[in-house]
Amino acid sequence: MALSPTWTNKSTTRGLILDAIRAARTISRVELAAATGLAGATISELVRELIDDGLVVEAGRGAPTGGKPRTLVQLDPRARYSVGVQMERNACVIVVVDLAGRPVARTSFQGVASMPPEQALPMIASQVDALLATAAVDRDRVLGVGLVSYGPQDRRAGVLLSPQPSAPWLEYPVAERLAQHLGLPVLLDNDAAAAAIGEYWMGAVDPRSTYGCIYMASGIGGGIVVAGEVYRGSSSNSVELGHMSIDVNGDQCPCGNVGCLENYAGPSALVRQAAATPALAERLVPDPDSADFLTGFARIAAAADAGDQAARGLIERSARYLGAAAVTMTILFDVDAIVLAGPSFAAAGSIYPTVIQEEVDRRTVSWRTHPVRVTPSVNGPDAAAIGAAALVLQSELTHGRTRTEEGRGAGGHARPAVAVAGD
Repeated sequence: MALSPTWTNKSTTRGLILDAIRAARTISRVELAAATGLAGATISELVRELIDDGLVVEAGRGAPTGGKPRTLVQLDPRARYSVGVQMERNACVIVVVDLAGRPVARTSFQGVASMPPEQALPMIASQVDALLATAAVDRDRVLGVGLVSYGPQDRRAGVLLSPQPSAPWLEYPVAERLAQHLGLPVLLDNDAAAAAIGEYWMGAVDPRSTYGCIYMASGIGGGIVVAGEVYRGSSSNSVELGHMSIDVNGDQCPCGNVGCLENYAGPSALVRQAAATPALAERLVPDPDSADFLTGFARIAAAADAGDQAARGLIERSARYLGAAAVTMTILFDVDAIVLAGPSFAAAGSIYPTVIQEEVDRRTVSWRTHPVRVTPSVNGPDAAAIGAAALVLQSELTHGRTRTEEGRGAGGHARPAVAVAGD
């Protein structure tokens, strides 16, 4: 069963109010009316419904403004939860977040790349079950699971359109099968898009802004968010920065393009470059052909951060290439900020933000009518997993009621489903 946007005008309005409360943290009904443009009577009615539903609670009174102090409302973080699963080529990170988007539990494990989906998905499901039990989260309060991975994808069908990490994953119904194992709705999305929206949900960006996200784990991806909505493109496979051609005479990429950014600036590229550098090869990259190249990249990044000039040279060259991608993103989308998210950026400390900011400042002077800030993600290496959970919250709450609630069976559990958000 697929979830689709079949909400009513009233539930859309509820979602608008919920999102305004989330963004403000605490807010009065009068301020809600000003923020949303809704009539005071509508605000009062729907806030009362949200309180009755347990999603919102009253939180004392605001500062006096010349009259009676206004009663403030806020989300009840424990009212609902969601799960985010980041499935990388070799590793998996799982987080449980509350209604405010704050992580309450986390786990990670490796080995996904060595398994076919028939083995990997039951393992992921068992890890989700164990994490919910450890965190003492009532499954009746879990809205669903966000499963994020690399692209390209068919989000509506819930399948990956890539034979990675191995051929059996190509067009395998990952979302449907995981939903069947868990008995919860599953939403499939791009890891970079998830990392991007996670910044919005955590309040790290102006909710009215347009900003970009460059995501780097084992590969490189990108996302654009406009006023709280991910820019999707016609098939929800937009902003694949890693496969932007930076050399028209470059080597052929498995994606079909030539001279792709990922093959110059990504973690696997740096491991290959280090293996070809005598000063680094034996010390940092004993096995350049290992499937776990992220370990080699982490060693290079740590050495660079510690002052090793050869290692730093590799990281800085990678950052210059990524700076070119950031400049392209700035020119194409007129962004206010660019967020750097993912475990590979987190491993390299301040080198990437500093160099990419320099490139953006230097190379966009003629186009800039406002400053463009390059900043690390507030969600650190788990940005995609946290963003995956945030996408579920956004789909189920701020976009209005979907079929998740219609599909709940005995005991309040949702029937297995594939959730599709934001289409």
